Amino acid sequence: MYDHIGLRVSNLDASVRFYSAALAPLGHILCSKDETSAGLGPKGAPALWLYLEKGERQAGAHIAFRAPDHAAVSKFHTEGLKAGGSDNGGPGPRLDYSPTYYAAFLIDPDGNNVEAVCA
Repeated sequence: MYDHIGLRVSNLDASVRFYSAALAPLGHILCSKDETSAGLGPKGAPALWLYLEKGERQAGAHIAFRAPDHAAVSKFHTEGLKAGGSDNGGPGPRLDYSPTYYAAFLIDPDGNNVEAVCA
């Protein structure tokens, strides 16, 4: 549904480490990076842009990434935790969303709620 998303981050290197690790199981890689921004997504098609912004931290956003299967959701969660994310809901069914909704949630280094979902 979306073409791309931009997030403001306070530490670009920490955010690149987190998103590179957490999104690798979903088929996303670091496509572009300079001193003030980085783009991640499928090879040659970055769709998640991280922008360095110094100053007061803003309220967090929620982003959900589509995963191909339950194993990828689990790996997203495991790798994201190793890369500095915080648990916000481990891999499992979310029956209150739908009978087939399977997801995991992490809080990224800037307080954004990041989800991988296989429905």
